[in-house]
Amino acid sequence: MRYTPGVRGNNQGTNMKFLSAVFFAALLGVQAQAPAPAPAIASSEQTLQYIHAGWDKLTRSATACAALVDVKVHGSPVLYVPADAPIPAEAAATATRCHAQVLVLPRRIEKLGDVMPQELPQPGLLYLPDPYVVPGGRFNEMYGWDSFFIVLGLEADHHEALAKDIVDNFLYEVEHYGAVLNANRTYYLTRSQPPFLTSMILAVYEDRASFPSTPEGRAEANAWLEQAYTTAEKDHSTWTRPEHRAGTTGLARYWDYGVGPVPEMADDDTYYADVIRGLVEHPTPVGNSFLLRGPEHPDAAEVARLKLTSCDVHGSVVCLRAWYGGYRLTADFYKGDRAMRESGFDSSDRFGPFSGATHHYAPVCLNSLLYRYERDLAHMAHLLGKPQDARRWDRTANARAAAMQRYLWRPKEGVFADYDFVHAKPSEYAYISSLYPLWAGVATREEANQMEAKLNLFERPGGLSMSNFNSGLQWDEPYGWAPTNWIAVAGLEALGFHADAARIAEHFDATVDAGFAADGTIREKYNVVTGNANVAVSTGYKQNVIGFGWTNAVYLKFKQIAQEPLTQAESLSLLH
Repeated sequence: MRYTPGVRGNNQGTNMKFLSAVFFAALLGVQAQAPAPAPAIASSEQTLQYIHAGWDKLTRSATACAALVDVKVHGSPVLYVPADAPIPAEAAATATRCHAQVLVLPRRIEKLGDVMPQELPQPGLLYLPDPYVVPGGRFNEMYGWDSFFIVLGLEADHHEALAKDIVDNFLYEVEHYGAVLNANRTYYLTRSQPPFLTSMILAVYEDRASFPSTPEGRAEANAWLEQAYTTAEKDHSTWTRPEHRAGTTGLARYWDYGVGPVPEMADDDTYYADVIRGLVEHPTPVGNSFLLRGPEHPDAAEVARLKLTSCDVHGSVVCLRAWYGGYRLTADFYKGDRAMRESGFDSSDRFGPFSGATHHYAPVCLNSLLYRYERDLAHMAHLLGKPQDARRWDRTANARAAAMQRYLWRPKEGVFADYDFVHAKPSEYAYISSLYPLWAGVATREEANQMEAKLNLFERPGGLSMSNFNSGLQWDEPYGWAPTNWIAVAGLEALGFHADAARIAEHFDATVDAGFAADGTIREKYNVVTGNANVAVSTGYKQNVIGFGWTNAVYLKFKQIAQEPLTQAESLSLLH
């Protein structure tokens, strides 16, 4: 399969599969390079001790002063509570204890976008009733897709009650804030994140330690599943709204209901100006379409024009400062930028330069997750004695699978690829999300065999890389992330590719150990080419945040897979 590189950087010979500590490049015809010297490796026991102690440090409560802190924005702390529920007593007490305001949202929220962030006097934390685990560092709130991996880690580390608390918080979010949110801050009221709610629900329900092992406990578990099922159905409807449809493909796309620059961007952040500079200095047809001629200091007429064609320079300091070399960004770029953030992959060159065309694609990752979501709902309906519901969800899942086969599967190349429904053509950008259909269960056995044969596109000495192109962005080569490594490894393991799964799991955990040996921390992402935590991002989020919830979790799960093959029942559990 031919993949088109992005607009910056170069591959530097990284399109190669790592086998027995040697790079082979026969398939892609790239000259092999000698691997870098192995870094010092910490004892896995030291890493495990850090993880075991880390959950308490990462646990927050919406009424704790530490949870109100938000380094992403300026201003005094505010805790918002739903308009359709009484103000909880513990929330009211927060105002005095934390020197914060407690404000009620202006109206009941049924769906994303019902309350826009700019309607509120200032950004703030959204109340949740139970404790939760944050990723770490600047990410001091409960995130949508991070939490799925965190739940797996908590259960692996025997913190089942906290795992259930997190899922209960998501059920509360759907009921009172319209959907699973990107995270529980008001500036996220316009978008969700990759949909894992049903996987979290089933992880809790199927863990025997989540409920008392008594008849009363099973009755409690079934009542809880009944409520969770109904709430998950509502959350699923988020992804079938007209705005989330990928044209007439029958598939879904990422979408944010806001306009212009994202409100969580600090006024002094240079990201959008850096994007313009990158587009100007590395012109491409797609990148050029994101640029708009405009003055740095627009007059009244230009302000009115830019509000329609770019963004509101009077309403956003970030918009005003998003200028470089006589150019601004188009309104369509901002829509793609927002959609990219819903995808969780912020940012890469996967959907054009800086993923500015994310909303033009039916992505493999999202539709794989929704297929899994729909299969989960069918499974839950069976458990609850709802055969008609189960058949309905089976039909929905089967229709999505058929659309994925039609638009996303590329039989000649043996891969699933994102589909540009605006221009009616598949993407040629190699991305690790092409492996999601393994975990979701949508890939056939023959497709799985072909996909396994293409692991060389992403496998590196320290795990799986996001892509095979170094764009300088954090969700591209040479970086590997815990969540995407887990999805790929769990999918390989579930389909019987244990040797591949165990090898990748062992290499990724060794990378985490190497990073821990260097500075005694666990990070959000790793350099899987060099096998350590050395990260140098050129544009966008340049930090490598310490914590880190999903890395802790995946490290634990990889220990299980690397040590011995899972039983057939354990392998099948990865698929539902």
